[in-house]
Amino acid sequence: MSSYRVDFGKPVALFPLPGVSLLPHGAQPLHIFEPRYRQMVEACLASGNGDLDRADPIAMAVVDGRRGAEVEEISLREAVCVGRIARVERLSSGRFNILLHGLCRARIDELDPPVDDRLHLRGWLRPIEPEANEAPPMPEARRLIRSLLGNERLRRLAAAGMAIEWLDRDDLPTSVVLDLIGFAVVKDEAIRYRLLEQGDSRRRAETVAGELQMLDRLVSQVDRQKFADWPKGLSWN
Repeated sequence: MSSYRVDFGKPVALFPLPGVSLLPHGAQPLHIFEPRYRQMVEACLASGNGDLDRADPIAMAVVDGRRGAEVEEISLREAVCVGRIARVERLSSGRFNILLHGLCRARIDELDPPVDDRLHLRGWLRPIEPEANEAPPMPEARRLIRSLLGNERLRRLAAAGMAIEWLDRDDLPTSVVLDLIGFAVVKDEAIRYRLLEQGDSRRRAETVAGELQMLDRLVSQVDRQKFADWPKGLSWN
């Protein structure tokens, strides 16, 4: 585990994107090309004087698409995933390729809008979950999720094998495994945001298990559909 610590006593750079692009313990490659976000990465790197372990974090924020297209000003949902730059590649064009590693959940308390020469948005944040080593072990949830991912239907998921490997590792706390599985397996944006905003790991376990159970039912229904039973010229899809 990284010893990197987020300083919530100062504003954190915000990188808004549609949908949940990062959960704690996941990793997201990003191509940074807009001037404001190139400036953001430059500022974060400069704070560490070339040392990524000391560079300022970046919080991946979620654009609130629920407000409708008639709203011109971008609105952000409250929950964010705070990440650290784990790898960076400077391109000759002035752009960056970075790998952002998710650290923790936080909530936006107050926005710090662009001002003077600063083009990017920042936010005053507060954490919304305990440290991973303070989370409960939840062996029952771990066994349930392991059983679901190991059955003949959900084993077909592209990330199922990797998720089972995480579950079988004794050195990975259940709270960490839940985030890894949520990031790799759950694709529904409403469910992904629920996982992001939930500070209680027990509730996240219920959310992940519930999503896997729903997928299991869907696959089971599809498996019962026979080609010969399709309406003429159609499929059940």
